[in-house]
Amino acid sequence: MISKTAIDKFLSQKTLAVVGVSRNTKKFGNLAYKELKSKGYKLYPIHPVMKDYDGETCYASLSNLPEKVGGVLITVAPEKTEKIVKEAKELGIDNIWIQQRSESEKAISYGKENGLNLIHHECILMYANPVGFPHSIHRTIWKIIGKLIK
Repeated sequence: MISKTAIDKFLSQKTLAVVGVSRNTKKFGNLAYKELKSKGYKLYPIHPVMKDYDGETCYASLSNLPEKVGGVLITVAPEKTEKIVKEAKELGIDNIWIQQRSESEKAISYGKENGLNLIHHECILMYANPVGFPHSIHRTIWKIIGKLIK
C-alpha cells in the first residue's frame, strides 16, 4: 500500500531524473518532464542514445549524471524498469516513482525488499502540485470514489 507520506517524500525532492524522455512528443515521459519542470523541479532527462532533450543535456543512464538526484521517475517499458531500480539503489537513490504502465513485479519486489521509497500504480501528475488539467479532473474523480491516496 502506497502512503501519502511516501508520495510527499518523493515530491519533496527538488532534483529528479526522468528516465524515459523520448523523441516521440506523445510519450508520457515527455509530458511529465515538461510538467515537472514548469513546477520548479530541477530535472535530468535520461535516454540511452539521445544527446539532448528540451534544450538540456540528456544522459545515457543514472550513472552518468553530474550530481546525485533526490529521486527517479521511471517512464519506460516494464522490462527495463527492474534494471533502472537496481541502478538507482546502487547509486544511493532511494526515492523512486514507477509511473503507471512502467511497473514490473520484479522491480516492485526488489524495491520493497531493499527498503526504497517506491511509488507505483499512481500517476505523478495527479499529486505534483499545482495539479493541472486534465489531471485535476482525474484527481477529483479519484477523490470522490475514494481511490485518491490521502
